Amino acid sequence: MRLAVVLGRAIATTAIITGYIPQPSQAIQLQDGTVYFAQPPRLVAATTTYNEVYAWGAKYYFTISVPENAGEPLQKITINQREGVDHIHFDLKNSFAFVGTRANKGEKIKLKDVTSDRNTRTISINFEPPISPGKTITIGLKPWRNPAVAGVYLFGVTAVPLGEKTHNQFLGFGRLHFYQNRSNYFPFLYGW
Repeated sequence: MRLAVVLGRAIATTAIITGYIPQPSQAIQLQDGTVYFAQPPRLVAATTTYNEVYAWGAKYYFTISVPENAGEPLQKITINQREGVDHIHFDLKNSFAFVGTRANKGEKIKLKDVTSDRNTRTISINFEPPISPGKTITIGLKPWRNPAVAGVYLFGVTAVPLGEKTHNQFLGFGRLHFYQNRSNYFPFLYGW
């Protein structure tokens, strides 16, 4: 309670001195033109349809919530493989996005472009039009196949607001765990 009173007084004092009253639903723009989210999006979940190594036909889902008070639309998401022995390659032409979650799919979202930088293991997904505040969206990526090596694979997810000059907001890590399937582990027992 005491901290809230102190913070409230500090904000009120700042407002009196500078004449600025923060608006939670407006974007933050610095004097140099850099645009920030007022309230950044949130990484809600990262899941896969198949978690066995070598599996074909898997889809990786990344669900992101853009809060009502974000202040700016979401222009782009980048997904960077930060951890995992095997470098996962994606079929970028078959990437997709929709409003809602994996369990509650809504309307499709048009993707302006999807690109990959193999050196940094980063995929960039641009939305057309940008995602307005107050929506939860899910991005679907299709790997050519799941990794060959079992273990935990971490994907750093970053949000970029609409604007010429932007401050990218790191949302956290999507964690996918791939397991060794018995038939993959002992192929000679199954006649492979």
